[in-house]
Amino acid sequence: MVSHSSPVGFAREILAINMRAFRAERGWSQEFLGFETGLHRTFIAHCERGVRNISLDNIEKIARAFNVPIAELFLPHPCR
Repeated sequence: MVSHSSPVGFAREILAINMRAFRAERGWSQEFLGFETGLHRTFIAHCERGVRNISLDNIEKIARAFNVPIAELFLPHPCR
């Protein structure tokens, strides 16, 4: 469930939740997602915790790795 009162920005929080969910659905480790995107595992971990302000270029790399439209990374899902 997404908290609208979080100190992290709403979009960043949704992105973090969805990254973790998409990764879990595929059975991927953070290291594997890092390999698929060309990003370091610790960067992936920071994004999944919502502590990194991620660039559009890196969002595009993540969407491409998951084979989803960029917008899908920012859609709140009630079950996530």
